[in-house]
Amino acid sequence: MSTHALLVLYGSQTGTAQDTAERIGRQAQRRRMRVRVEALDSYNVANLISESLVVFVCATTGQGDPPDNMKTFWRFLFRKSLPADSLCRLDSAVLGLGDSSYPKFNFVAKKLHKRLLLLGANMLLPVGLADDQHDLGPDGVIDPWLISFWQKALSLYPPPAGLAPLREEEKLPPRYVFHFLDEVPDKQTEHLQTPDNKAPPTPLQPFPAGVVFNQRVTPPSHFQDVRHIEFDITGSNIQYSPGDVVMMRPCNAAEDVEQFCQLLKLGPERYFTLTPTDSSTAAVPAHLPQPCSVRFLVEQFLDISAVPRRSFFEVLATFATNELELDKLLEFSSAQGQDGLHSYCNRPHRTALEQHPNRIQILVAVVKYKSMLFKPRKGLCSSWLASLDPSKGDVYVPLWVKKGSLSFPQDPDTPVIMVGPGTGVAPFRSAIQERAAQGKMANVLFFGCRSESKDFYCRSEWEEKVQAGQMILVTAFSRDQEEKIYVQHRVKEQSKLLWDLIAKKNAFFYIAGNAKQMPASVCDALKEVFQKEGGMSENQAQEMLDAMEKAKRFQSETWS
Repeated sequence: MSTHALLVLYGSQTGTAQDTAERIGRQAQRRRMRVRVEALDSYNVANLISESLVVFVCATTGQGDPPDNMKTFWRFLFRKSLPADSLCRLDSAVLGLGDSSYPKFNFVAKKLHKRLLLLGANMLLPVGLADDQHDLGPDGVIDPWLISFWQKALSLYPPPAGLAPLREEEKLPPRYVFHFLDEVPDKQTEHLQTPDNKAPPTPLQPFPAGVVFNQRVTPPSHFQDVRHIEFDITGSNIQYSPGDVVMMRPCNAAEDVEQFCQLLKLGPERYFTLTPTDSSTAAVPAHLPQPCSVRFLVEQFLDISAVPRRSFFEVLATFATNELELDKLLEFSSAQGQDGLHSYCNRPHRTALEQHPNRIQILVAVVKYKSMLFKPRKGLCSSWLASLDPSKGDVYVPLWVKKGSLSFPQDPDTPVIMVGPGTGVAPFRSAIQERAAQGKMANVLFFGCRSESKDFYCRSEWEEKVQAGQMILVTAFSRDQEEKIYVQHRVKEQSKLLWDLIAKKNAFFYIAGNAKQMPASVCDALKEVFQKEGGMSENQAQEMLDAMEKAKRFQSETWS
């Protein structure tokens, strides 16, 4: 192994940046280079001045914000007191993961690259800007970027003479060792426990919130099962605002757990301990008990129903003994093979908070669809939530809350315009409830769904608030007439109202919901409003939208 060491630091929100960072770590091992892979906030940033070679892999969230696990690092690195030559001995590179359909595309990676240059770091190559919209997905940028990185890195830090790289089909050393116990331990601490301290719940110590009710809000004849679920958070010390996000840790379905154990010939009631193989391996996760049962590991820790990433097939290929299987696994682990793999992909739906004292309410669309496979595909968290039935006994869900990206104006006279089709209306229900209670009546909601009679969520509540003068409601039911009508069409129709609120009364404008075409279409419609009512050119309309975003008067919370 080389005496040179590579440090890979990642900032990841959904796990993609972490997966890429670990892939770089495996590539370093194959090139006989010592390597550590860590989350940015797990790393002591004060040690950065003594590192020689570092790769940063980071995603961008919300309105151009850093992921949760790099915010402490971010604040430290941007201290004005840091000397300009702090990192003059550091060779570094930055790889960003983003989506060019968002306005702040790879904002964190770009800003980090510039900051490292200002602190004197030697940047080995331009910042990598991986893009979900690329024909080959983010790997269309990541693969060539990594080839360039290794060419530069190995010219500066060559491997020991006479030591050839490990071939792609060779297995890498294990990171952890399983030790199965012969007996069941006396004390079992695998059940969910209420935190003892007064601190709010965290991912490592979630609060076991009781399910109060679980009600379907779409008729049985409608294709989409959408649930209104309420949790009791009494005694949790959770405080939240409209737009904050409730996080949950679901369990895998019992039949999937059994099938997984049978396929791998594992006894679900067997207990084991887990030990890192060396100091460069991350410690055993804190919320995995030691010792632990196979059932707990599979049911509550491993995401066995997730669509496997490219890295899964890359690792699996090293275990293949059948030549045809090996070829297929290598295809799936290549950039060119992602189209074949992509047909299996589905992404999780997030849910946003709605507000009641000692209650958290969510509106969640249950993910279920058919694919080329015989077994219907189901969303892990949404299907698990839908299965919970509090009428049959106490049911608890481990949850915690994280700050959302939406913030609402404090001035009671400032109007708020909200575009929330489908389940995107959930954070706006919370906001309107709170604003109405505070006497803030300048609320405009654009809501869209397929049919007025099938998925008009919270209809009676909106009608009551309209009657009480607490809001203006504009609806778009896309399938109730021959020509499809979406929220962006209603935005253009309401051009005079919107121009008056935005240009004359400094209104705030919000979008929440599916991240596919809707956000861009609404933005285009809003710019058309500026052009029509304000007599602006296309460039001037874009500049006005950019200025609103910079002033936090235009905000979006979207998911795919």
